This record gives sequence, structure tokens and C-alpha cells, in this order.
Amino acid sequence: MYRIAPSILSADFANLGTEVREVIEAGADWIHFDVMDNHYVPNLTVGPAVAAAIKRYCVTGDGTPVPLDVHLMVEPVDELAAAFCEAGADLVSFHPEASRHVDRTLSLIHDAGAKTGLVFNPGTSLAALEWVIDKVDLVLLMSVNPGFGGQAFIESTYEKIDFARRLIDDSGRDIRLQVDGGVKTDNIADVAAAGADTFVAGSAIFGQASYRDAIDAMRTELGTVAQGEGK
Repeated sequence: MYRIAPSILSADFANLGTEVREVIEAGADWIHFDVMDNHYVPNLTVGPAVAAAIKRYCVTGDGTPVPLDVHLMVEPVDELAAAFCEAGADLVSFHPEASRHVDRTLSLIHDAGAKTGLVFNPGTSLAALEWVIDKVDLVLLMSVNPGFGGQAFIESTYEKIDFARRLIDDSGRDIRLQVDGGVKTDNIADVAAAGADTFVAGSAIFGQASYRDAIDAMRTELGTVAQGEGK
């Protein structure tokens, strides 16, 4: 089943709680939380205290929890990964090149009660995934270079999605394949057809007048994939 994960990087930071509530009411499946440290990437965003503050808004109107999906663009990783787990993150993803010991970092996150993800930049090989795929719950492919919102989708990502999908399928494990960067209504079907099942969208949702209309339009496009359309 497809999952749409609006990125709060494009939300109104002065009203994050309200933004999270409204985008969930509009149909969001996950809340994507981008963490930048002005070290691994050239930008600075928010920390564990903000994650803890919005965690209580990550719930539907009938009380169903909505996963808080934390993407760490930080170096080093371990201390902040533990802090975000304590803050209530349901999934914590990190870039393997930012950790000295990827296997240990994955174990740390699992032991703290969260699901784990590995993130691969456009120019980063998936080689590290082969050796730790038994400990990974999510693979996140960046379809832009990390650090800023609003960038255009890098077309070569389609081939990488297809390759990652084959690795995941061959593993026999239930691993989500997420894509982040430049995903919008007019390309989400192509991204899904290439093999992705979870989609991060920032300005394509938060930049629209109606969050519900934006998410509904994406779901309509995803519906065409089952009919053999899309890339």
C-alpha cells in the first residue's frame, strides 16, 4: 500500500502543530521530519524538542497514531538518533556515510524501539545496503541533493529506484522504499511505477491552497499505476 509523507520542512514553522493536524486531516499517512545540522548538509533545521512537541499532533481524528518519520541529515549520527527515538520518532533514517559503524547505529535505533532507515544521496552507491539489509525497515532514496527544499527531481533516480526495488524484493523482507525530493502530482505515478511505495512531498503539499486537494490528486495519480500507466 502506498504511503504519502508530507515533509514539514515546507510547513509554517510558526504553526507546526496546526500544520501537522491539518495535513493529517487531509489524508497524510506519515509525517516526515527533516533534521539538518549545518555540517553534513548546508542548512540548519529542528531538533528532538520540536519532534517531541509535535508528536502529540501525530494522530488522526479517531485517535489512530500517525508515524513520525525522522530523516537525519547529521554527522555524527548516534547521539541524535537516540535523542529522536526518545522524543517519539517511529522511524529514524540516516545516511550510512555519516556513521562510523552503520550496523551499530541500526542496532541502536532498533533497541530504542524505532524502525530503521538508510538514506542514499543521488551520487551514493547502494553497496552498504547489501550487508545490513536484515536490519533495515526503510530505504530512502534522495532524488535531489539534500539540504534544501523545492529542488527539481533528478531523472536518473528512476533507475536507482528500480535497482533498490530488486534488492528489497530479493531480500524477502518487508522494507518500505521511500523517495524524497521533487516528488509532485505530475511525477508521483512514474516514481511508483519504478518501484517506490512511500513518497515524501514538501512544497507539493504545503505549498498548495488545499492540502486535501493536493494529497487527493497524488492518490489519483497513484491509482493509474495499478492500471498499467505511469513510467
